[in-house]
Amino acid sequence: LRTVVFTGDGAAAGGYGYTNSGYSVYEEENDRLTESLRTKVSAIKSLSIEIGTEVKNQNKMLSEMENDFDSTGGLLGATMGRLRTLSRGSQTKLLCYMMLFSLFVFFVIYWIIKLR
Repeated sequence: LRTVVFTGDGAAAGGYGYTNSGYSVYEEENDRLTESLRTKVSAIKSLSIEIGTEVKNQNKMLSEMENDFDSTGGLLGATMGRLRTLSRGSQTKLLCYMMLFSLFVFFVIYWIIKLR
């Protein structure tokens, strides 16, 4: 920061006196810097508004995903309950069904090969 020394007639020593418009060089520089700062603050304000909007959208999407996961978890829990019920049932009955299914698949494959 420079210090301006004024002479007795109101003009600054070293030729830094008042300009014709009434503003000093420092006041003009302050105005320019103030305008630059105002532009930067405006840009930051618009950026923060955009960030806020994006955060709201992301929170909404996360909430929807949480609801989807909850419903999927419920469906998975119901499926696991059915599997537990099935596994508690008679093992011989399940084994019989598996053997019948295997025989059926075997005959279908045999029939397909025989037709070729």
